[in-house]
Amino acid sequence: MTAGTPLSLPGTVRYRTKQELVYQTLRSAIMRCDLRPGQRLVIDELARQLEVSAIPVREALHLLQSEGLVTSVPHVGATVSLISRESIDEVFAVLEGLEIVATRSATLRLTSADAATLEGITVAMDEALQTGRNEEWADLNSRFHLAISRLSAMPMLQEMTERVLDHWDRVRRFYFSGVLVRRIEQAQEEHRVLLRAMKAKDLVALERTVKQHNQGALLAYAEYLQEGAQ
Repeated sequence: MTAGTPLSLPGTVRYRTKQELVYQTLRSAIMRCDLRPGQRLVIDELARQLEVSAIPVREALHLLQSEGLVTSVPHVGATVSLISRESIDEVFAVLEGLEIVATRSATLRLTSADAATLEGITVAMDEALQTGRNEEWADLNSRFHLAISRLSAMPMLQEMTERVLDHWDRVRRFYFSGVLVRRIEQAQEEHRVLLRAMKAKDLVALERTVKQHNQGALLAYAEYLQEGAQ
């Protein structure tokens, strides 16, 4: 880790072990792109910042490596994993599969109160979009998709969705100005179509919209990466 990259230490959150504190602190920093892809993670420096020994730092880095967030580079050491085209493909492929199941289950269980909750989120997203508060829109986007996963009443699916959206959040933060800003209006229209299909309990339109939403986002990233390569 290079000097000048201070880590945001947890505030009132209490962790059971020092390893958990280090793991959660580093994971959050990687997902927010405070620690950038390719950045070195120097164990002694991390230990000094977090006021722990080197042992919990090493243990945390091993856990992050198992998640694909940290890479061990020969003669360099631990670095934040790069965001590859393959990893972006994986995020949207997994998210599409999870959301097809989640939206179908949520739709079959949908109450008027549930629909009103989702409607409230989309209205807040509309307002953020209209006033150019794009970061707020992106946060509400995650909230919208997580709300649907909770309505599915499938705890395992919800947990998996949260983890995949974490990875999506890292991708969108890294490529924010290049991709999301271009696609934000189309993505918001797809949210409206998705909610209408849920209210109408139109399962065919629902699955079609989920696929369009995820594949459209993936295409936007692919085109941006292609432009960069050229």
